[in-house]
Amino acid sequence: MSFEQRANIKFCFKIGKTFTETFQLMKQVYGDDCLSRSRVHEWFQRFQSGREDINDDQHVGQSKSVITGNSIETVREFIKNQPKSSLKFMEMELNISKTSIYRILTEHLGLRKVCARFVPHKLTDDQKLLRIQHSKDIIKEVKKDKNFLYNIVTGDETWCFQYDPETKRQSAEWKAPDEPKPKKSRMEKSKVKTMLICFYDSKGIVHKEFVPPGQNVNAVFYLGVLKRLVRRIRRVRPEYREDESWRLLHDNAPSHRSTLVTDYLTKNHILTINHSPYSPDMAPCDFFLFGKMHLPMKGKRYADVEAIQKACTGILAAIPANELKHSFDMLLDRAKSCIEAEGDYFE
Repeated sequence: MSFEQRANIKFCFKIGKTFTETFQLMKQVYGDDCLSRSRVHEWFQRFQSGREDINDDQHVGQSKSVITGNSIETVREFIKNQPKSSLKFMEMELNISKTSIYRILTEHLGLRKVCARFVPHKLTDDQKLLRIQHSKDIIKEVKKDKNFLYNIVTGDETWCFQYDPETKRQSAEWKAPDEPKPKKSRMEKSKVKTMLICFYDSKGIVHKEFVPPGQNVNAVFYLGVLKRLVRRIRRVRPEYREDESWRLLHDNAPSHRSTLVTDYLTKNHILTINHSPYSPDMAPCDFFLFGKMHLPMKGKRYADVEAIQKACTGILAAIPANELKHSFDMLLDRAKSCIEAEGDYFE
């Protein structure tokens, strides 16, 4: 590959391309495997000076295969600056064999190459600090009261679709080595959907309702939801009838933090747990309940909205109480993980 790239640098020079044009063409063709800007410039200058030979004097013979302290540090510094580099590219740049580079990366540096992952939001430093503080608050409350987590009522909204494509893992099939791989058509979520609002605690589902079609979950509507939640709690959770005997955990959506809602919560002595912006990884509905509900619905097509709602209701009712309780234990674990990750996303 490096021989080929040097030949193309020489070709670009010969047809009158500038260095900038040459490097842009090289990046376009070779992508992440392209020689570094400095190496392209070095070779471009050599050809400008009259060099005709495209063999690399520095890379005559085989790449070094012996691992030394110096080679480990060389790879460490290189990968710190260019973490997306391929083994082939590093071999060309460092004159160290791919096998040795791989061993250095995995055995000596403890690294593994992972794909970029989607995260809900690129967190600012202030948002990370807020996540740390709120995580510390949870840990502090648990130390004061061992039952703190089990007296939380948490809730959120989620869309439920008439058809939601199954996951890649769900569509996997066991096949013999000589059998063709299964093919999967590209499917999208249906436009027919219904929004569910659900609240639960460590003992079970406390309250759920489906938002009427065309209704926005604004402050006025959400206030009505909370009033219905409170009435339901008084019926099914007598232990929560005393003031400040339970705490509400919901995210900081505009309707949730409106003056209309916060005044109602204050007037009714309902304590809330601070929830950081852009933190679905710290919301039990997001990291547990809704995933648990949506997974068995994927790949199935429901006749209408009523059928969707019936399926949601049945799945929620079937979730064991011990799993619901465990999701609050997970909240404590996640608070600790958040602090260890210095406020950043940790999964």
